[in-house]
Amino acid sequence: MRKTEDPLLAAWSETLARRGQDAAIFDSEGRVIFRFGEIEQLSRRYEKVEPGLTNYAAGDIVAIQIGNHPHWPALFLACLRRGIVALPIERTVSVAERAAALRTCRVAGLITNPEKPIARIETSGIVDWEKRQPVLLKLTSGTTATPRAIRFRSEQLLADAVQICETMGITEADLNFAVIPISHSYGFSNLITPLLIRGVAMVVSGDRLPRAVLDDLARTGATVFPGMPVFFQAFGEMPNPPQLPKLRLCISAGAPLPSAVARRFREKFGLPIHSFYGASECGGICYAREAPDEREGFVGTPMEGVKLEPIGGTAKISAAGDKAMQVRVRSAAVGDGYFPQPEPEKLGAGCFVPDDLLMLEKNGVRLVGRISDVINVAGKKVNPAEVEAHLLNHEKVRQAVVFGRSSPLRNEEVVACVVADKPADEAELLKFCRARLSGWQVPKRIFLLDALPANERGKISRRELAQQFAGGVFP
Repeated sequence: MRKTEDPLLAAWSETLARRGQDAAIFDSEGRVIFRFGEIEQLSRRYEKVEPGLTNYAAGDIVAIQIGNHPHWPALFLACLRRGIVALPIERTVSVAERAAALRTCRVAGLITNPEKPIARIETSGIVDWEKRQPVLLKLTSGTTATPRAIRFRSEQLLADAVQICETMGITEADLNFAVIPISHSYGFSNLITPLLIRGVAMVVSGDRLPRAVLDDLARTGATVFPGMPVFFQAFGEMPNPPQLPKLRLCISAGAPLPSAVARRFREKFGLPIHSFYGASECGGICYAREAPDEREGFVGTPMEGVKLEPIGGTAKISAAGDKAMQVRVRSAAVGDGYFPQPEPEKLGAGCFVPDDLLMLEKNGVRLVGRISDVINVAGKKVNPAEVEAHLLNHEKVRQAVVFGRSSPLRNEEVVACVVADKPADEAELLKFCRARLSGWQVPKRIFLLDALPANERGKISRRELAQQFAGGVFP
């Protein structure tokens, strides 16, 4: 079993000594579910109860797929003490996706209900962690959609939580609202570890309907809302929303925050939205401390303890001649590497190289696309984010996603999917694009949809849309 020298367990001991009798987890009605001391008692029960975690040895991997269940902190603490590696899995993944993740990560057990026995899974043998055993694996699909995981030790999770709390000014006086998935890196780092190491209490919410979320925010008096653009967009469009007198900090991550969404929310609620840019591999990277700066793609300045190093060679992606580049992220929060197949040139030794293209400007960083998203139109490079930004300037366009699809004559051609606030047609939007964009940037087709398909984190996959529209007809 793990001893108290584990830095997360040591930090938890300090939290217990300071806040043991205080409320730690609330339900959406504002009722106390657990106090900090009760989380500790529950974790000890999970640690020792038969036939639960006692069936697993140190180094075994146990997947946890329980949504935003209030037992999450206790389960994770029990895994820490027994040396079991936790693998969070989102509730919404398909059966096939989950099976692939369990197989790839050599999972020994699966928890889908914390009050029922753990499902035993046959694995291909014990993993040799080579004296750098992780405490947590974070799932990621990478650029190939093949599941793989990122290895984290307690020191790295602790560093990420400290960077988040220090940079964002989150303290034990705050109350976090937990509606983003705890199983995702954003939710785990903004909700679970701040509770354990800084005593930041949280409200757990299982209702993701925007009206219910707003009502629960008002009812519980939550002061910090880590959300996603899809929530803030719905809030800004909602008639007669409740007052939120206790809410002081709104954070948006998981997908780019459109400037129109940020502006509408601020005008309605009198609160800025702080953009937060991070990656599963390294936790937080940048944060917009001085909101509002509502330029498209602006994500602020590096987090406390994070350094960005430009990588040699820039990519010309703008019709105006602007240049963007990749960076190397250095931080104590960077994971040890990918599992099962490492990729040391991309992740490891305290460094991570994201696929994102960034503009390093005087007052902060702008996120302008990804290496894998750049569209090659007859040798001309098109950044889809630039075309999206132009479409969003149209008075009728609410959302836009631009991607490339195969073209026999031009290698690739530009295609857009748009959600409009008012009646619009393709010809009107194409004319709007031709007025300002270079010829090779103008979409070949623009499809008008009722909604853009998004995952649980609010992300829209260009890859999936490109597959759907490969033949030019909506499936």
